[in-house]
Amino acid sequence: MTSGTKIGLALGVVAALGLAGVAAFYSVRGDAGNGSCSAARATAQRMAPLAKGEVAAVEIRSEPHPAPELAFNGSDGQPTTLAAFKGKTLLVNLWATWCAPCLKEMPALDALQREIGGPDFAVVAINIDTRNLDKPKAWLAENKVTALAYHADPQAGVFQALRKAYKVEGMPVSLIVDKSGCELAIIQGPADWAGADSKALMAAAMGK
Repeated sequence: MTSGTKIGLALGVVAALGLAGVAAFYSVRGDAGNGSCSAARATAQRMAPLAKGEVAAVEIRSEPHPAPELAFNGSDGQPTTLAAFKGKTLLVNLWATWCAPCLKEMPALDALQREIGGPDFAVVAINIDTRNLDKPKAWLAENKVTALAYHADPQAGVFQALRKAYKVEGMPVSLIVDKSGCELAIIQGPADWAGADSKALMAAAMGK
């Protein structure tokens, strides 16, 4: 074998390894860089025909993607993030006492949590009042909203994060997130979360 042949073979091996590396990188990245949520497509497809009636305004993601990295204070008052809830399907709701439609749907969110909340599902309601910080808890107590854990973001950074990501302008706004942290759906505006349509949609989100 001549030296030229050896060099040619060596270059061929290097090129083949390079192509294999590119292929491996692409397969790790997955479909358009969204491989981590590719399995959520089937869930979203099951949900799509159930976005009707009381939850007709829910927008199902045709291409689910990782939920925004929302940071807020947990029920113990300590900083936490949405990622801490992985392992459960979530209905993440942003609300405030100055938002009349938010207050109207809080009892329904409370009822949904009471009925189906548990190891597989949780309503994560995040208050974004920035003043009179005792008012939200007082309102919940006065209106007997007791099943929901109290989460809060007094800087309203979670709303700004959603506004930046999705051009959200109003309240309330809610996300449906699967147990792997992939966003399945979003709704801008209120819904009757305690109704039969909502429960069917949540069951599909949980894979039931």
